[in-house]
Amino acid sequence: MHIETHPIQAVSPTETPAWRDPLGLMLASTGEGVFGVDLEGLCVFINPAGARMIGLEPQQVLGQNMHVLTHHSHGDGSHYQLDDCPIYNAFRQGQPCRIDSEVFWRQDGSSFPVEYSSSPVFDQGQVRGAVVTFVDITERKRAEAALHQAKTELELRVAERTQALETALQQLRELAAWSETVREQERTRIAREVHDELGSLLVALKMDVGWLDKRLSEQEQQAAQEAQSRHNNMRGKMRDKCQNMARLIENAVVNVGRIITDLRPSILDHQGLWGALEWQAQEFVQSAEQELKWCMEVDEQRVLPEPMAMAVFRIFQEMLSNVGRHAQASMVDVDMVERQGWLHLSVEDDGCGALPQAFESPQAYGVMGMRERARHFGGVIDIDSQPGRGTRMRLSMPLPAQEVRP
Repeated sequence: MHIETHPIQAVSPTETPAWRDPLGLMLASTGEGVFGVDLEGLCVFINPAGARMIGLEPQQVLGQNMHVLTHHSHGDGSHYQLDDCPIYNAFRQGQPCRIDSEVFWRQDGSSFPVEYSSSPVFDQGQVRGAVVTFVDITERKRAEAALHQAKTELELRVAERTQALETALQQLRELAAWSETVREQERTRIAREVHDELGSLLVALKMDVGWLDKRLSEQEQQAAQEAQSRHNNMRGKMRDKCQNMARLIENAVVNVGRIITDLRPSILDHQGLWGALEWQAQEFVQSAEQELKWCMEVDEQRVLPEPMAMAVFRIFQEMLSNVGRHAQASMVDVDMVERQGWLHLSVEDDGCGALPQAFESPQAYGVMGMRERARHFGGVIDIDSQPGRGTRMRLSMPLPAQEVRP
């Protein structure tokens, strides 16, 4: 390589010989590696920082083929063809380049990621070689890898949260659809009962009232003597008819009370939550012909807000309903206790039990409904069940500040 020289200038009285080579001082002080190669790829100069990065002294590098010395392989160890080297293309084709996706190799056989730029050197319009500046970017690559890993983990978490949200929304839609179906079934059942039971009772009452009206009309039209002879017989028939009407009216009252209780248990108003729960348990075991074990350790003077009391009552109904539908049990153990500001209500049976997955199924709408009711008031539902060991359902709900019934 032709190296341009300049005449030596005289040194001023204030200038020392140490400042005569500013270019050499600059190359020695920089932390980046800098080296030059001629048209054959041989090193004509290298600064101390560049030599240290590849594990050699500057004198050991001069005259060496730099591609063979430090750029001979890709990061995966595969051979790097000399014709593909961007450093050489800088002076072969006169094209500068900047690369940050390759590695340089040290004398001990290790490699490090590097960012380098290669610029052709011109002398009188002719390319004479190239100057290469490079820097070790190991820390940058580590930071990029850590950032990429963090981004990947974040995307994974977002995907998991999105999937969980979509699953929760789907379950909420299914629960809403199931609730609407249940409400429609309840409407249909109540309408059928009103039509079949109350309707038939009212029709029978109407017929009896018509019969009485007809008999009374006939009485007015009868001659006095005929009326007197038939008076005693008619009195008996009318008495029987009135007694039958009384029975029909009594049945109608019972049916109306039952339908009203299904819609809104009035026993909550009359006896409070604690009495309503015991009444519901007694009603259940009588109809299911099961044994009841009842234990209640709560302050019976405590009055819960009406929405919370209704939620506890409906959850208790659903627990008993699960026993009746699935458990095939002979005994139901109800335990209710107030402890450290929490209400714990459990229903345990000695039935067939089930795998825990059965209660987590997307189709377990009854369980989902209980959990939604409990969650609305800060409560939770725990279920412990195994095949052949029965099932225990437990409601735990925080109690509000105590209100004493006036």
